[in-house]
Amino acid sequence: MKKSIILVLVIFILPVSLCALDFGLITNVYTGYGSTDTDENLFEFKADILPRLSFLIGDNADFYLSAGLSLGVDEDFYYVPELLRTEFNIRFGNAGIKVGRMNYSDPFSFILCGLLDGAQFNLNSAMGKFTVGAWYTGLLYKKNVNINMTDNDFAINSMPIDYNDFFNSYFASKRMIMALEWDHPSIGEALHLNAAAICQIDLADSDQYNNQYFIFKAGIPVNSFLFELGGGLEFSQSDNMSNMAFAGDLGVSWMLPTSIISRLSFNAKIAGGKIDDTFDAFTPVTTKYFGNILKHKMSGLSVLSLDYSARLAETFGLNISALYFVRNDLGTFSGYPLASGSEGYFLGPEVFARMVWSPLSDLQFNLGGGAFLPVLGDAGPGEKIQWRVELTAILAIF
Repeated sequence: MKKSIILVLVIFILPVSLCALDFGLITNVYTGYGSTDTDENLFEFKADILPRLSFLIGDNADFYLSAGLSLGVDEDFYYVPELLRTEFNIRFGNAGIKVGRMNYSDPFSFILCGLLDGAQFNLNSAMGKFTVGAWYTGLLYKKNVNINMTDNDFAINSMPIDYNDFFNSYFASKRMIMALEWDHPSIGEALHLNAAAICQIDLADSDQYNNQYFIFKAGIPVNSFLFELGGGLEFSQSDNMSNMAFAGDLGVSWMLPTSIISRLSFNAKIAGGKIDDTFDAFTPVTTKYFGNILKHKMSGLSVLSLDYSARLAETFGLNISALYFVRNDLGTFSGYPLASGSEGYFLGPEVFARMVWSPLSDLQFNLGGGAFLPVLGDAGPGEKIQWRVELTAILAIF
């Protein structure tokens, strides 16, 4: 065994020049304090230690390795080790292969987004970039991949990590995922097109939910504006039933004609709700939260957002976002801020501001705060306002 390990290390390290080695370390310290939907306020502390290593292998390949250790307090103390992005890349002219633990995001960024284990092939051509990939989720840390498609997934995610039963409490739900994507950055120098087909196979012993997504998105730049429009269909199979669902994405961004670099953008993301026995609620593979305070998966939910960001100085930036949450049916969405027996569709707005200060190139401070206001909706107008303030310090050592 030791000889085999040494042989593998020699094969990878011998072709590597010491000058090509790139080491790095990022430390991230987060502190947050705010209210909950109960009468108690919540304090949260988290520190991440994120080392990385990368190097070139010959003239057309490279290897990247990163890991993390999270320490924190969220009601109780916890620590979580994790293998992060770790991939081997090799290029052959206009083609390339990537193997390992890699990042992937669908055109909508809320269907399948995050780290995945597997392989990906890409080809750049005059007709655009073609990408095909296949991945497995059962070896990922469950909280980061955040799969919540079925009741079984919720049970796995809610189970605390037991280091005496590590293999049954640490890993995410078992899924096989395949994706084919086409991206063309400029058709006629005026149109950006992006399309993807994603297939998800549930490997659970019971309560299986298999589905396929077909996504299309277009972007049109006009002077200082960017207009984006997209649509998606989901076909799902579970318990001898087959259903359809839809999703949509509409966005407009404007680079403001001011002396500072600033942008104003509006975006509407729609994950359809249940309509009848044929059209069910849209269900993403991974759960991405668009709110900083109200955090729910994009299923039977629409999020409208207005966002302003500006670089006020060389070392100082500002972002202000206003979001409004609407549920698309009366059955899919549950939890705060719904009142008992609520028949309202409008959950309410969230306003959040964030200031970023980078006094040095490798040091950054991030201060944010905001509130979610159910009083400005009709789903739970009498429910308690939630608010939070947070401070993050990031130190990068290269």
